[in-house]
Parts: sequence; C-alpha cells; structure tokens
Amino acid sequence: MNWDQIEGKWTQVKGQAKERWGKLTDDDLDRIAGKRDQLVGKLQEAYGKSKAEAEKDAKEFCEACRC
Repeated sequence: MNWDQIEGKWTQVKGQAKERWGKLTDDDLDRIAGKRDQLVGKLQEAYGKSKAEAEKDAKEFCEACRC
C-alpha cells in the first residue's frame, strides 16, 4: 500500500495505527488524517524519536498496512 491509498482509507487503517502507536490519541489520529508528514511529526513528539526514526516507522507502517 502507498501513502495515497492510506490517506484515502484512513478511517479503515487508523485502527491499525492506534494498535501500533498507543500513545497517539483518537484526536491525534483524526488530525493526522492519513497525512504522512503529520504522522511523522506526531511520532517525534509522542515518542521522542528523531525525524529519521519516525520516517522509518511510517515507512514500515505503510509496508505492513493491510486493508
């Protein structure tokens, strides 16, 4: 799956995001709305990750996403 697909199906995949990143609230996930750059920023903020680490996590999520 690519990010365009994830963004289009965000309401379906945000449950998977919630399972993977439990520190992100429902409000966070609603605001992210499938936008990769916003997800990366929230991962940096919530988990204290570097941008590179957050980018890697987002990429892995994209590759593992099932919908």
